[in-house]
Amino acid sequence: TALVVRFLTKRFIGDYEANTGALYSRKFTIDGEQISLQVQDTPFVSLEEDTDSICCQEQINRSIYWADGFVFVYSITDYESYRVIRPLHQHIRKIHPNANIPLLLMANKGDLLRARQVSSKEGLQLASELGGTYYEVSARENCEGVHEAFQQLCQEVSRMIGSCNGEKRRGLHLVRPKSPNMQDLKRRLKQALTSKGKSATTL
Repeated sequence: TALVVRFLTKRFIGDYEANTGALYSRKFTIDGEQISLQVQDTPFVSLEEDTDSICCQEQINRSIYWADGFVFVYSITDYESYRVIRPLHQHIRKIHPNANIPLLLMANKGDLLRARQVSSKEGLQLASELGGTYYEVSARENCEGVHEAFQQLCQEVSRMIGSCNGEKRRGLHLVRPKSPNMQDLKRRLKQALTSKGKSATTL
């Protein structure tokens, strides 16, 4: 949640209520073109006891179906959060076995080096294994790094959608979740159908 709020508002708020899976929407400019961006902040994912399988709420599965890109976040001070990433990625691949979906691996709390449990090398290796981009950031102290990471993912998603001319994964019939400005999103999507270079992008 801290990373998402940092990206969307450039503010850092240290205390949050328990993550309930908030959906954030805003206008965002990529390569000079404005798009409508939705970011689904999914609830916490954990490993099942004594296994490498994850406990996954249905809300997360629905988000996985409609997402155009993924941000995997772990804390460098919590090795268990790092361990969750690989089985979560495997879970996503089961839902999208053939899709080439951009992903970003973000190691948070880069300001707490003395409490580090996950090395940068481990993060880089995992990102390479998953086929994603790696960033080590601090939501508290590094607004620029957080923004740069999300911006790169948005650019990759935009290029992916552009390359398939808007005809993304067929056969998925789940309705995207609604956000406070979905009416505006629908209006912009309608405009995009009649003008080149516009697209509705979702993370």
